[in-house]
Amino acid sequence: MYLTFYNLSVPPFHITPDPKFLYLSPSHKEALAAIIYGIEQRKGFVAIIGGVGVGKTTILRSYLQSVQKKRLKIIYIFNAMLTFQELLKAVYRELGLTFESDDTTEMANGLYEFLIDEYQAGNSVVLVIDEAQNMPVDTLENLRMLSNFETPTDKLIQIVLVGQPEFAELLDSDRLRPLKQRLAIRSTILPLTKKESLEYMKFRLSKAGSSPERTFKASALKRIIDASMGIPRIINILCDNALITGFGYHQKPITKKIATEVIRDLKGVKPLPLFRRWLIGTSALALLILGVMWLMPYQESVLGRIKPLVSAEQGRSINGGDQNLKEEETKGTVAAHRSASGAPAPETVDQKAKYTGKGLKETAQPHTAADGPASSSAPNKPSLTKRTVARGDSLSKLAQQTYGNFNADIMNLIRKENPHITNPNLILAGTTIALPKVTVPERKPDND
Repeated sequence: MYLTFYNLSVPPFHITPDPKFLYLSPSHKEALAAIIYGIEQRKGFVAIIGGVGVGKTTILRSYLQSVQKKRLKIIYIFNAMLTFQELLKAVYRELGLTFESDDTTEMANGLYEFLIDEYQAGNSVVLVIDEAQNMPVDTLENLRMLSNFETPTDKLIQIVLVGQPEFAELLDSDRLRPLKQRLAIRSTILPLTKKESLEYMKFRLSKAGSSPERTFKASALKRIIDASMGIPRIINILCDNALITGFGYHQKPITKKIATEVIRDLKGVKPLPLFRRWLIGTSALALLILGVMWLMPYQESVLGRIKPLVSAEQGRSINGGDQNLKEEETKGTVAAHRSASGAPAPETVDQKAKYTGKGLKETAQPHTAADGPASSSAPNKPSLTKRTVARGDSLSKLAQQTYGNFNADIMNLIRKENPHITNPNLILAGTTIALPKVTVPERKPDND
């Protein structure tokens, strides 16, 4: 279907074990050498172990197609779930023999006579059992009987056991220890490395008349290699599906996006609909905004508490720690500071009380027109300054602007006049706050 579009002569990634596309990694070469040596040297038992899809059957069939079958009689058992009697009957059928009895001993003796004749004629008989991990333990135990068919120098029948890693665990059991000791050769086929996976894909594409550069982008190849975990069968499935999908999109070469889509389909993972992806993104953004808004009042409060401390420390540094400042200089400094902030300066103030907040008291001052109409119900109440909270204001900020300082005593006085303030760190814009006028009693300079 996609051959012409991608300039391919044959499908390069069929999952059937085609010996034409046999790629030999170091572990594949070792397994093939073990099969050739074990059969041609009449060693008896040969075990080939490997995970699903690593190429065990491809290696085996590649060897069997390359040998001269005139001198080699092969019995291939696909279904290993057989009793020993059923196994002997299958061997008889493959060799064209007839069995006159179902007794396993008589059938084994008849097979022995046949093997002697073949050996004398210069022929070899090979029994290949695929998926050996599925064979019952009793049947595997009785295979030792066939290994006893031998001459003083050679085994009369060569048995190749091909299985998954579970078969290796089965061989390690106590019941099959005698069989394991009879294994003349044992080889393990490993998954491909990333470098070998890339070479594997290049090899198969070249066999089909193309190259990776013309068919796949480098990012797509890397994506497929990572997802395949070095299993040739998975590489074949992913690449074949990528070619089909790319042909449907008329995309050449295959992109990383197509490779990702194919991998996701193979794993059964469906992408989220566009509406759900939009909804998730919008919800995350809304939560972020709400979190920032929730933290803003606390940020204002913290900054309001830090600024007075910094100002106080700077004041101490400028004054150099001199405790004998003149009262007139102190008054001028404080008055200038409060004038800059727009707050009325008291007539007298002690420098130490300015930073500690000690001795602050409410004072009743004459009512002026600027303060608004006087309340007839509270004639003795101290005069107040009304402030309307603006956006971004905090209690500490307003107190700092009004008094040039902010501490616990000032906050208590303000909260006393504003019982509606339940949280000093959270005041709403538009709220009116009454700020009582306070003074600090004079303090005579210390005479050390």
